[in-house]
Amino acid sequence: MQLKEIYATHNPAISIEFFPPKTPQGDENLAARIAVIRKLQPAFCSVTYGAGGSTRDKTLWWARRLKEEFGFEVMCHLTCVGHSRAEVEEVLRNLKAMGVENIIALRGDPPAGVAEWRPHPDGFHHASELVAAARQIGGFSIAVAGFPELHPEAESRESDLLHLREKVDAGADAIITQLFLDNQDYFRFVDSARATGITVPIVPGILPFRTVAQLRKFTTVYSRTKTGPAHIPERLEARLAQVENDDAAAYQLGIEYATEQCRELLDRGAPGIHFFCLNESHAVETILRNLSLKP
Repeated sequence: MQLKEIYATHNPAISIEFFPPKTPQGDENLAARIAVIRKLQPAFCSVTYGAGGSTRDKTLWWARRLKEEFGFEVMCHLTCVGHSRAEVEEVLRNLKAMGVENIIALRGDPPAGVAEWRPHPDGFHHASELVAAARQIGGFSIAVAGFPELHPEAESRESDLLHLREKVDAGADAIITQLFLDNQDYFRFVDSARATGITVPIVPGILPFRTVAQLRKFTTVYSRTKTGPAHIPERLEARLAQVENDDAAAYQLGIEYATEQCRELLDRGAPGIHFFCLNESHAVETILRNLSLKP
């Protein structure tokens, strides 16, 4: 089933994101957790594509495994970084041959140790070009990324929304947001996107954090300044201060806070939740139980 059908028929559509492990033991561990997640009956699962396309083969391997072995609808990440147009089109044709109908088209991050993003000399410069290429090959339903607080390289909110509109106009069927911790940022983002004429589903991406250090690392990665775009709201900072040196308590707080976020988002009309599960199953399982969404 394609994304456009999923968001039309699932209310809400719950999806879960994995990343390809680096070791055979990691593969075994993830397979065990996926067996648990399968019982949660997500609408689809996605598998990420490493910076600079560093996990391309492993991403495709896991996409096939998620579909054929575990029976999931799959959304495969695909980026512009480090690949020529011909190489990206080859990946798209391989996914199509595998029966993968959904992708999320991303510009992507530069490889480790590279400060600035640079396009491949024969590659795509923008995610909108990748969307258009996938549309031309055909057979795909396409998601793109949205930034509730602002893309780290955006000149302004207006320019960021313009780029988003370009991706949708190129053929995107859905927008999945990057990490945010204040729901008001999501609601403002949705209102602004709708005001520009964007009508596709805008799906919040939620991270159940495990430790305070981990959360601070993730918010720093996506930040252009110390306050954003992935800022930690004051009300959460106060709660983090109480568990700063207690990882077990921080893990429970991550579940509680994500539950609170999801409940408000769904109550106010979000079409679904996309969980960045970090290859772990317990947190998502608990959140869905808290929301009375666990089968």
